[in-house]
Amino acid sequence: MARILIVDDSIVSRSNLRRILEEAGHEVAGEAGDGASGLEQYGQLRPDLVTMDITMPGMSGLDCLKGIMEKDPTAKVVMMTAIGQGPKIMEALESGACHYVTKPFETSKVVEAISDVLCS
Repeated sequence: MARILIVDDSIVSRSNLRRILEEAGHEVAGEAGDGASGLEQYGQLRPDLVTMDITMPGMSGLDCLKGIMEKDPTAKVVMMTAIGQGPKIMEALESGACHYVTKPFETSKVVEAISDVLCS
């Protein structure tokens, strides 16, 4: 399946995503707790896909997304966000994100979004 980088400041969210992704047959290539680390790891790991939290301290997920897209316009990024972040979701999609999933995660929604993006 795919090699995936998880970028989220919440340890709980990263742990839940890791479990969901690994149970779906994917490999978690790396994890980052903030946007700056996520951008750095993207360059090092070159994963097939990134899951990206929108709201993080320091470099936000939106800024990290924009940095990734500058480095690699073909990058596949799925945004992870709380309900009620409509304007930020729209900005992410306009900036190159392929899909989004709202928190709290439903396993089926995460797997479906990842599958949709990888098959496109």
